[in-house]
Amino acid sequence: MKKIIGLLFTLYISLFSVKAQINTDRVLSIARNALYFEDYVLSIQYFNQVINAKPWMAEPYFYRAIAKINLDDFKGAEEDCSYSLDRNPFLVPAYFCRGIARQSQERYSEAIADYNKGLEFKPEDKQMLVNRAVANIQLKKYDEAATYFDELLTIYPRYASGYLTRGAMYLEKGDTINALNDYNKAVELDPYYPAAYGNRALVYYQKNDMPKALDDLNEAIRLDTRQSGFYINRGLVRYQMNNLRGAMADYDQVIGMDRDNLIARFNRGLLRFQVGDNNRAIEDFDVVIELEPENFMAYYNRALLKSATGDFHGVIADLDHVMDQYPNFIPGYYARAEAKKALNDQAGSERDYWTAFEIEKKAKAAKVAQGSTSGTAVSGQHTASTNTGTATTGAAKTNTREQSDNNIDKFNRLVVYDREEEQKSKYSSDVRGRVQDKNVRVDLDPLFIITYYEQLNAVKNLVYYSRDIDAFNNKMQLAHKLRLTNQDAALVEDQIALHEASINSYSAKIVQQPTNAVNYFARAMDYMIMNDFDEAMSDFDEAIRLDPSFILAYFNRAVVRYKQLDYTLAGEHEPADMSNMSLHLFSTKNPTQTKAVEGLSKSKKRAYEHEMIMRDYDQVVRLNPDFVYAYFNRANLRCAQRDYRAAILDYDEAIKRNKDFAEAYFNRGLTQLYLGETNKGIIDLSKAGELGMINAYNIIKRMTVSSN
Repeated sequence: MKKIIGLLFTLYISLFSVKAQINTDRVLSIARNALYFEDYVLSIQYFNQVINAKPWMAEPYFYRAIAKINLDDFKGAEEDCSYSLDRNPFLVPAYFCRGIARQSQERYSEAIADYNKGLEFKPEDKQMLVNRAVANIQLKKYDEAATYFDELLTIYPRYASGYLTRGAMYLEKGDTINALNDYNKAVELDPYYPAAYGNRALVYYQKNDMPKALDDLNEAIRLDTRQSGFYINRGLVRYQMNNLRGAMADYDQVIGMDRDNLIARFNRGLLRFQVGDNNRAIEDFDVVIELEPENFMAYYNRALLKSATGDFHGVIADLDHVMDQYPNFIPGYYARAEAKKALNDQAGSERDYWTAFEIEKKAKAAKVAQGSTSGTAVSGQHTASTNTGTATTGAAKTNTREQSDNNIDKFNRLVVYDREEEQKSKYSSDVRGRVQDKNVRVDLDPLFIITYYEQLNAVKNLVYYSRDIDAFNNKMQLAHKLRLTNQDAALVEDQIALHEASINSYSAKIVQQPTNAVNYFARAMDYMIMNDFDEAMSDFDEAIRLDPSFILAYFNRAVVRYKQLDYTLAGEHEPADMSNMSLHLFSTKNPTQTKAVEGLSKSKKRAYEHEMIMRDYDQVVRLNPDFVYAYFNRANLRCAQRDYRAAILDYDEAIKRNKDFAEAYFNRGLTQLYLGETNKGIIDLSKAGELGMINAYNIIKRMTVSSN
């Protein structure tokens, strides 16, 4: 989600210098902290305070709109952008933001009007040019969209994502020649762009060129091992090439990543049915029906499987669901007649058999009367041609169906993505400004922090232990249990109120016990979680002054100082991949700096902050040489300073003390790759993957292929 903020966050903070009577500068700074660190609900509450204090300011409305977009509150975001533009009609990013909100609500013409207005001020804004073209595609105005793509690609001739998006437009039009040309260009410009290969594979699939489709999907998966759509599409391609084992393996992979993937479950159930693995096929259809109770094709397939396993009561129960929905579905009556016969219900069996016979006779008579041989099957209120193909061509037309195709006669066809839904999803992604992030990003695993909340991650399910934190928790001095994580979670509304009350409670305790370091530490934790970094720093300072051996305070003070520095640096220059972004947002540095760094140049301030962070980690290590997370964080800091050799020494120390420290292996592996020590790097990444960080395998694949 940070990429949306990358497009919408670092913006025009310096446009406003009005000081609030209630210190709106400080509240606004905290709100921007929360927004930058993806704590959207909390940031909205802070922006509300600024708006209530100074409702004439444009800035807080705009920032609140960004938070609402990230929460998919597009209507609210649109209103806030309008409020912002009422107050400052020259705030160009607000037009972009409102365009996104309107486009996400499928109000494409209004979105185009916003992009046009924004482009009057910034005529070469890349993302607004893209979004305007996409909105025209969504209006089916392909000629206008093509004109805008021409304008975009004239200004940015090496913009691979632009060719990819235009290729999707051509594919939607059915123009596979131009689509293939654009995808070829995207691959030429960026051979490490997995979406380019994945999209080109769809063209080859539609042209029934399965070997080329397979080659492209193999490459897309090599570059991005976590994209389930690539595996689903490769499963379809392998199925068309009669490679059932390979198709099954692809669906296994998808379900391993996402247990509830309906397409993979349905398709794997069909493949298991084909190879006679009936019980496990039933298990797959059980999951499909659990997740989608109205999936009558799954009921029918499960009924056939239950018949094969002798569960005739189950057959009848499933077919009852099907026949209620499709009262003229002839095979269903025959199948239910057989099940009833097996249960010695002769009367029921004959009733179903003759019902099917009469429907079939009437259908044949109707065809003769109409002089038609179209093969139309009537199924209740659903009428569909049994010869209707899907979006694909050639052999694929007869054995696949789109997910929304409810023609029960296609019960035994593999499912493919709906073209409209697939395009809608793709264009939505483009509109939200994430085109530039389709490449696999190789980043160090982030800093560890002591906090109360962490993000749940089904893939990376690791537990972190510290003797010091365990001992502190055992004293039960705080209302919440401390935990170590490098994936801290954003707050929900109830938690915000809880920590606001906690701040007030500890403030009262501090008045009563001004020399109790734990009270200051506890309040610092609340401030830190609420993204009020200045107050958190102040309280960590006081906790350390009162207790110079307070390891946890040193550690978190370093983390908070680094977060402040990260936020400040994000505002001082554009992100490294800003060439792929179009909305140039500029923020000032955090206005609240410590007195010690006032008057220094930016580079000296950064150096000073790095030194202060390093001192805290040094102190943690002195107090407890086995606190491995201090070595890890210090190594990350040294990587940020490009001191890679020193960083590796710290990762070494962390691993020496914890042989199963997956993140340390991962980061040390990446650092060695930076230094050109590929073999050592791959060994470390392999160990990280073994310990649960499966994204390491994608990097290994890329490095192995590139070195061959």
